[in-house]
Amino acid sequence: MSCIIKFHWDSEAAVWTATSDDVPGLVLESGSFDALVERVKAAVPELIHLNGKVSDFRLSYITEREDVVPVYG
Repeated sequence: MSCIIKFHWDSEAAVWTATSDDVPGLVLESGSFDALVERVKAAVPELIHLNGKVSDFRLSYITEREDVVPVYG
């Protein structure tokens, strides 16, 4: 089983969020990307089990971050 985890940077709240269409119930956030990856790796097995699935799985990560930069001139 392959699970795609989507990470999105919320610049207003200054946090990363993690969600997944493949893992119902997965909604986590953290100010640190690396800390969020570790939280996802801990939460996904439990959520998959609670959703009635018992096979091994792979996690694939998709990240999205948008920044606004000033233009000088």
